[in-house]
Amino acid sequence: MTLPVRRGTGSRLAERRFPGWAGDPLAEFDDLFSRIGNLLETTVGGGLAPTAGAWAPMADLSETDDAYLIEVDLPGVKRDDIDIEMGERELAISGEFKERERAGVLRRGTRRTGRFEFRTLLPGEVDAEGVSATLADGVLTVNVPKVEAAKPRHIEITSGE
Repeated sequence: MTLPVRRGTGSRLAERRFPGWAGDPLAEFDDLFSRIGNLLETTVGGGLAPTAGAWAPMADLSETDDAYLIEVDLPGVKRDDIDIEMGERELAISGEFKERERAGVLRRGTRRTGRFEFRTLLPGEVDAEGVSATLADGVLTVNVPKVEAAKPRHIEITSGE
């Protein structure tokens, strides 16, 4: 759908009125973003978003027959700077990537530094006591075993005769 445009009025986009929109169109996007955030918070539950000032590292969550496997990219982060906490079904990985001291002038910096936090709600029941983690080649791997009742079992098919 195209909207008619008046020429020569000198009006700016923010001052124009669009059918069905009350005021500034960008304010509508802010409102939509706020509503989506509220919906996600009520659907998924509070506390799953990173805390203020923290960034979320890239991560993969996969599921096998007997465990959930979480792989988090943390290149350059030391093992002592990482904290892993496991609740009933919520896994929280947090820490800090400390900026190293440099000699000279930094001309370009694109690496993230500072506090990071990754939180996820696992889809099934887990054995919180059996959680293990390893850090190798900049990838943190967390293995969260499932409880026995959640593990799938093979059903043998017998003849109907």
